[in-house]
Amino acid sequence: MRPLALTLLAALTLAACGTSTEPSASADHGSSPPLASGAPSPAGPGGTDAAGDGGTDAAGDGGTGAGGTAAGPGAQVPGGAGSSGGSGGTSSGGAGARPRSGPADPAATAKLLRAVAAGDAAGVAKAVAAGADVERRDGDGRTPLVAATKANRVAVARALLDAGADPNAKDDLQDSAFLYAGAEGLDEIVALTLRHGADVRSINRFGGTALIPASEHAHVSTVRTLIAAGVPVNHVNNLGWTALHEAIVLGNGDADHVTVVRLLLDAGADQTIPDGNGTLPRALAARAGHIAIVAELDRHR
Repeated sequence: MRPLALTLLAALTLAACGTSTEPSASADHGSSPPLASGAPSPAGPGGTDAAGDGGTDAAGDGGTGAGGTAAGPGAQVPGGAGSSGGSGGTSSGGAGARPRSGPADPAATAKLLRAVAAGDAAGVAKAVAAGADVERRDGDGRTPLVAATKANRVAVARALLDAGADPNAKDDLQDSAFLYAGAEGLDEIVALTLRHGADVRSINRFGGTALIPASEHAHVSTVRTLIAAGVPVNHVNNLGWTALHEAIVLGNGDADHVTVVRLLLDAGADQTIPDGNGTLPRALAARAGHIAIVAELDRHR
């Protein structure tokens, strides 16, 4: 009887303890970790205001793609890995704060707008993690990304793009983050928007691509980037001008404008396309006294 009594006692003890052999719901079954209380703050200081002179064709939306790395510990959110260390680095995509699922939170959205205005990238990431609407528009139709771009807030733009902000969303002036950054030579934001799916064929309120105002303003590095990204070099805007026309007509013929003309010609710019009045680029350059540009055009004939 003693062995039977011991066996019964052991069985009663196990039942009382509620021991289960079922696997834990959170162990190795693809469940996401709980939302961290603080999202990672994107690297890099908030930039200064954009300096561009806003020429006739300046406008557009627009930075780099899969997102720069963020500083600080990588807070994980459902559906994405946390961002990690270093300033100004790039990630392979998807890193950074992500909007939580469900409807946008009005309080979090208000915090997002304040953080964008203040250039607070860490605040942006926290607001996004709390459920802010990254496409909320202000009275001028600007999304937070367009507003950040027009203030040249690189770190804020990076945080928003990492959170899924649309690089092609336009404000009431038909400026997107990509188009505006291209027009004003904001190279970091141009690169960010390109990595996040900017439409290289998108047009501004003048019917022009980002390359046209970039050429007018002689943003040499931006022109190189846009050409390499595939922006059409022979697109004609509503004024009847290609990038080549605009570099000649609205440029001052200095060394940077000569370089831009050379880059355009090397990329296939067609100098047989006349402007809206039927005038060819060489005649426009000669009329303006841009001798070096005339010589550059002649070398490419």
